[in-house]
Amino acid sequence: MSKTVTEKISLHPRNQHRLRYDFKLLIEKCSELKSFVFINEQHSDASGETIDFSNPLAVKTLNKALLISYYDIQNWDIPQDYLCPPIPGRADYIHHIADLLAESNNGIIPTGAEVEGLDIGVGANCIYPIIGNGVYNWNFVGTDIDEKALNNCSEIIEANPKLIEAISLQQQLEPRFVFKNIITPEDKFAFTICNPPFHKSAEDASKGSLRKVNNLQDKKVTKAVLNFGGQNTELWCDGGELGFITQMIYESARYPMQCLWFTTLVSKQSHLKSLYKTLNKVNAAQIKTIDMAQGQKISRILAWTFLTETQQKNWKFEAAKPVF
Repeated sequence: MSKTVTEKISLHPRNQHRLRYDFKLLIEKCSELKSFVFINEQHSDASGETIDFSNPLAVKTLNKALLISYYDIQNWDIPQDYLCPPIPGRADYIHHIADLLAESNNGIIPTGAEVEGLDIGVGANCIYPIIGNGVYNWNFVGTDIDEKALNNCSEIIEANPKLIEAISLQQQLEPRFVFKNIITPEDKFAFTICNPPFHKSAEDASKGSLRKVNNLQDKKVTKAVLNFGGQNTELWCDGGELGFITQMIYESARYPMQCLWFTTLVSKQSHLKSLYKTLNKVNAAQIKTIDMAQGQKISRILAWTFLTETQQKNWKFEAAKPVF
């Protein structure tokens, strides 16, 4: 019987996860996944295979299988209570960054270790550096205020030797700052990347986690599943998303020549107006908003630079070569 394949056309054209998950392949690579896969008759394709996306252990095991199958990461785990990221959406951000860099590089995506990214809030999962290194061979510095998260990243790196030279980690010891103490005068980052805390308080974060689980399970739940939502520092901060990104923009102006593109995810479209205003205040030379969609979730990347177009063109990507 022929199988109808559903393509997730909202994902980036280079995203390896545009097609429905190939559970046969994933189970071959990670046998643990088998116990979480079941048939959902409502699916439009012939196989109907899926997992319960409201079950954190199922999602974590799916991630392990995806990382083994597509990114050659043989050993990956996160502690209980830490954010388990959706890999297709995280990969999308990386691919859009690659397009952004190509615009400053005669249309060629720069690859290799000379391209260094700064991941603000790398979390315990280390997912952006893993994908960026796996697809484009970029190097990364990952920062976080959470020592336990960084220790787990360190374990992931040590357990996958190909990451050892590619990813370094640094703890931000002053939580009210983003780039201060992190960017040194010698640094030259091709880009920064960030999935900022969304909520303003622990209470807001808890309500958000409940909504997420209710949407996935399509029924009323009164208590969020433990280890589904993420740590406090991953989910909320004073001022929420708008406050965090505003601080990031003001700080970025202190390092205008040390980063080609500053970028961050912005979940709430209503925040853009205020953020544009702040960017104009600090004299950003160019501002871009890149729309992204994963399933029902709409998000966007806000990118800005302090470099003129000539300065952007003169930015050195010594490892540049066509990838696709």
